[in-house]
Amino acid sequence: MLRQGDQVLVAVVEVAGALVIFVGAVWAAVRFVVEGLRHRSAARFTPIRLSLGRFLTLGLEFQLAADVLRTAVSPSFTQIGQLAAIATIRTALNYFLGREIRQEQRQVAEGERRA
Repeated sequence: MLRQGDQVLVAVVEVAGALVIFVGAVWAAVRFVVEGLRHRSAARFTPIRLSLGRFLTLGLEFQLAADVLRTAVSPSFTQIGQLAAIATIRTALNYFLGREIRQEQRQVAEGERRA
């Protein structure tokens, strides 16, 4: 009974993460098309990329949380190893996404100061 409850919680958190990523991707795609029809400047797409990066980062955090939940109840050494690998990969993805977001934000701020 407890095992089924854990599986439901994991599924809910995984779906939440997937939904965040999906919503972000749809939002970014719609904004990309709208901005692409209005303007031809590549700089107009930077805020869209920043927003998509935030959605991806948040979605990855949910996915990592689901992995932690999955291994929280009586984990085997194999599951712990898999969690460590997944956590490392997702943490690296989040780190590089965050770094790119900060760089893009600096570029946007510099562009606004010049304008």
